[in-house]
Amino acid sequence: MWRKLRLKRWLYLIHRWMGIAGCLLIAMWFGSGLVMMYVGFPGLTDAERLAGLPRIDLSRVAVSPDSAMAGAGLDAFPRSLRLEMAGDLPVYRMVDVKGRPHTVSAIDGQVIAQVDAATAQATAQRFAGKPAQWLETAERDQWTVPNGLNAWRPLHRIAIDDGRGTELYISARTGEIMRDTHRAERFWNWLGSVPHWLYFTPIRKDPPLWRQVVLWTSGPCVAVAITGIWIGWLRLRVRRRFAHGSMAGTSPYHGWMAWHHVAGLAGALFLLFWLISGWLSVNPNQWFNGRGFDGAALQRYAGHTSASFPALAWQALDEGVREVRMTWIGGRPVLLMSSENGDIRAVDPHDGAPVQWDQAELVRTAARLLPDARIASQIVQNEPDAYWYSHHHARKFPVLRVGFDDADGTWAYVDPSTGQVVGRSDDSRRLYRWLFNAVHSYDLVTLTRHRPLWDAVVWALSIVGLVMSVSGVVMGWRRLRR
Repeated sequence: MWRKLRLKRWLYLIHRWMGIAGCLLIAMWFGSGLVMMYVGFPGLTDAERLAGLPRIDLSRVAVSPDSAMAGAGLDAFPRSLRLEMAGDLPVYRMVDVKGRPHTVSAIDGQVIAQVDAATAQATAQRFAGKPAQWLETAERDQWTVPNGLNAWRPLHRIAIDDGRGTELYISARTGEIMRDTHRAERFWNWLGSVPHWLYFTPIRKDPPLWRQVVLWTSGPCVAVAITGIWIGWLRLRVRRRFAHGSMAGTSPYHGWMAWHHVAGLAGALFLLFWLISGWLSVNPNQWFNGRGFDGAALQRYAGHTSASFPALAWQALDEGVREVRMTWIGGRPVLLMSSENGDIRAVDPHDGAPVQWDQAELVRTAARLLPDARIASQIVQNEPDAYWYSHHHARKFPVLRVGFDDADGTWAYVDPSTGQVVGRSDDSRRLYRWLFNAVHSYDLVTLTRHRPLWDAVVWALSIVGLVMSVSGVVMGWRRLRR
């Protein structure tokens, strides 16, 4: 008996004292999550970037892709090779196999290794079509903390006089526009993504530290939820009601305590799974595989390794194009030409003729991704399913899904219009989809295809979570004051 009483005492002590801080964090996460439903973290989308890029002045292009790669010192075909305008100058932009960016003038082959503030300001003004003003050059700030920008740092911050408080970030190494933000977006992110992800600059700039902070803040909150569920169940009465309790006698508590008790039980499983999924968001111990194929697999898919590409027939290309990507698919050179509205056309670099991909050819090429496995399935997917769907990130349809018989049950997603590998999935990622995305974001296809229904479900669950956590904050504050 004494052991049982001691266990119950520890349950109350853990839930009471850990819950004081835990409920404050949980309330913050629920409130900021509601903001994130409508305002995401600042980033420059492909659509925004293409809309701001000038049309490529093909008449001034005098340097071949091979010469540009040689000028950049590349001895292997890069991860990315594209032609676009940098202000009024046509340039080749490359990202080599080690992830390092390079920019080479398409007029004279000069390597561009540094971009000053005046050039960045002129680029921003041309991109936005509004007056621009250089503000500073810095390694990072609150809106450029993601480590994916590291290779392009430092960044020029340029203010745009458009009435929206827009600011552009331009790489001081390459002159590329890397990010845009505006006043309202920055304001709402201080109430949304920044507190929700604990994306404070001093923490986020150190990835290992940030991961540990996330793990050690969300982990104890899981303990708070488990002890709360246990205590709440012990104190619940359904058949024999409390004579002086609240909530129709099912709870012995009154006021905020009663709201905390009943709301905590009503959303018990939702809250527990939501907190656990948040803990899983940083992939502890690397339990889940990555989203994409590694560089070696993509190189096999390309079927070409040397730093070479056929000389282009510029006169045969569309003069209205905003970007030209040069790639290899199954040993075949292909140009991917993007227009202002984001449409992409695959054309032959020799004569500009459209490239039409045959499904069987794409499947044979996809087999190179995993040469030790066999193709187990192939399907053209025309509408969303549980694993390929649009929610916060747009997905293209139709998409070719190629399944392999490897131990991981890998799927490769290929865009049948461009031949590009656009996604990867395996048993590990599909499990993560249910443990994190489905439980944390409720991005079930039935809900996301009927967006008001998804909003209603998430708002209802979040309100339950807020009632539970805010009532806990009030009780904790009162106890601390005593």
